Amino acid sequence: MSVGGVVLSRINDYSKLAVFTVRKLHEVRPSVATAVPGPKSQRLKSNLDKVQNTGAVNFFVDYERSSGNYITDADGNFILDTFTQISSVPLGYNHPDLIAAASSPRSISSVVNRPALGVFPPVDFQDRLNGALLSIAPPGFSMVQQMACGTCSVENALKCAFFKYRNDQRGGEGPTELDLSSCMKNEAPGSPDLSILAFHSSFHGRTFGSLSLTRTKPIHKVDIPAFDWPGVDFPRLKYPLGDNSAYNKAEEERALSQVDAAFEQWKNKKPIAGVIVEPIQAEGGDNHASPDFFRGLQKLCQENNAAFVVDEVQTGCGATGTFWAHEAWNLPKPPDMVTFSKKMHTGGFYLQPSFRPREGYRIFNTWVGDPIRLVLLEKTIEVIQRDSLLDLVKQSGKIIIGGLESLQSKYPGTLSQIRGKGTFIAFDLKDDATRSKLMQSMLQSGVLVGACGPSSIRLRPALIFGEKECEIFLSSLEHSLKQLN
Repeated sequence: MSVGGVVLSRINDYSKLAVFTVRKLHEVRPSVATAVPGPKSQRLKSNLDKVQNTGAVNFFVDYERSSGNYITDADGNFILDTFTQISSVPLGYNHPDLIAAASSPRSISSVVNRPALGVFPPVDFQDRLNGALLSIAPPGFSMVQQMACGTCSVENALKCAFFKYRNDQRGGEGPTELDLSSCMKNEAPGSPDLSILAFHSSFHGRTFGSLSLTRTKPIHKVDIPAFDWPGVDFPRLKYPLGDNSAYNKAEEERALSQVDAAFEQWKNKKPIAGVIVEPIQAEGGDNHASPDFFRGLQKLCQENNAAFVVDEVQTGCGATGTFWAHEAWNLPKPPDMVTFSKKMHTGGFYLQPSFRPREGYRIFNTWVGDPIRLVLLEKTIEVIQRDSLLDLVKQSGKIIIGGLESLQSKYPGTLSQIRGKGTFIAFDLKDDATRSKLMQSMLQSGVLVGACGPSSIRLRPALIFGEKECEIFLSSLEHSLKQLN
């Protein structure tokens, strides 16, 4: 058949275009010729709004002309992207190595013949897992479950926490006949009154279980029934850390005391089967905590036979300077589960053997992931290691933090609370209105940034974000701060 040859020919043409675009765009700075969003984006948005809600759409993108650290909008504006599709692009746009990986016959077969991995996995599936997800497994993990996205990764990790908790309650035995019959009526004991503890200002997804844990913006949750599960305060540190050590230590102890109290308060109501935490609360405002806090949290989980689940959907895959953010905590033992998605190309979670379901179909959907994503992840890992991108992330992070501190000294009433690890960086503006003006000013100068929390700006650049891009970002930020002041 000639279909495969036609597909390969078109992909090869696209690969040549992308490589050319990479080279061309790296020779120029951001270039903005229209308002952003421009007239083409506005027209496209108007058309799309006739068939679906477009309230969240910023502008339309020409992905074929986007390259490296730059995104190209529908109006031809070249924009330095420090937000990268909500922190989900590891190597920038149209990376030549990823295009080559996607162009292979194996990849094309995976796209055309997407398998139901839970029942009909391809013959090389284990090899793909070994070369991708298992090759960069967090220390202490040898098992992984692939999923499609972040929220379904969290959702299914919660299920595993409940499975383990109930098996322990039954003395290691599986479900009884009463469990099996009562669950069909949504009644105990088969549908038990158990809970998961999460933190205020956390974001863990938008499906029913994960949405009950999410506590960032009311619009995410309003009108939707939620599980009655406990929530406690996450530490709110003050910066610079060195000047606020006593306050920050007390703040973390306060948060841990709330966790301890919750275990006691809920044990006769809806026992806490697990605790889930982000290494850095991203959507909620880039809120950090110290390794001591996370070690203390894990200890409380162990004392109460609750799963310790680390949600690395945003922080995983190198953005903090280590492949997994929780590596910096020096935990006495690994977490029970670690969820991932975004820069990892695929969703899923790592789990300890005791949390692995015994029966088939307990963690299941039609596709349970996507083999083509493993191909892209394997190549991404290769590029990260070959090009020493974790070192670049650390170096770029230092440049950005240093530049922000200099700007804070110039504009102390406007910019504050500089914080970050690697290029996973944020800072505060004095209020939401100031943030909105600054973001639009920067976008009009050709730099896209993201927002989080009540008044923070967050940076989520690709791992290839280098010194030149740091300088362009800082220059744009200073120009916009001058305009505001």
